Amino acid sequence: MNCNLEAYKNIVILTGAGISVASGLPTYRGENGLWNDESLAGLASVTAMRERPNEVWEFSIAMRLKAQLATPNAAHFALAAAERNATGSFTVITQNVDGLHQRAGSNNVIELHGSIHRSRCSSCDVEPKSDQSAPQTPPDCPSCGAPLRADVVLFEESMPARPEHLSKRALRECDLFIAIGTSGSVFPAASFVRSARYAGATTVLVNLEAEAQETQFDQIYRERAEEFLPTLFGVQ
Repeated sequence: MNCNLEAYKNIVILTGAGISVASGLPTYRGENGLWNDESLAGLASVTAMRERPNEVWEFSIAMRLKAQLATPNAAHFALAAAERNATGSFTVITQNVDGLHQRAGSNNVIELHGSIHRSRCSSCDVEPKSDQSAPQTPPDCPSCGAPLRADVVLFEESMPARPEHLSKRALRECDLFIAIGTSGSVFPAASFVRSARYAGATTVLVNLEAEAQETQFDQIYRERAEEFLPTLFGVQ
């Protein structure tokens, strides 16, 4: 399949952890996923942040260091090239916190779950800051003195309003929706394909494993993103 970008005015891409596997980063819920280990999943919660803040910080820093060492793969570069070649709007909505889309050159990226490369206060509303440091214990907030935390969405925590709003706005007018490397089991992202269908979009799934909402897709490709996307967008 080759996607004629000129045929679409408002393209929306949803990416999950599967797109970063070729960069050496694990998925969360797939085979060998991080959350298959209950001890790790337990560290990604508001309860753990409250009861074991230092352990949560150490886990976050380990993820930050892995993301720093990772490099974008062919799938990330294909999406960046597709954005440059698109004649209309091209929006990447990602559930990932690794920052690889931006490093590959994508500009219009909505980070649903935040970024491991930013830190924010665990108490006050001071603006999150870019942070590539890796101290052993969480630094104090310069504004209120509370411990800092990674700027990522934890279990038991609501998603920030802005990325959810921007995602819904992009989906309202999309005419092509492609979900890549996502399990389709986490809301609100799991509902995006239905929103796209309601808008009249063509819906495409690129994922090696079965996806919870896959009956909503017009086309399904059981392919590796890094191998399939360059062909899909004609950027080889």
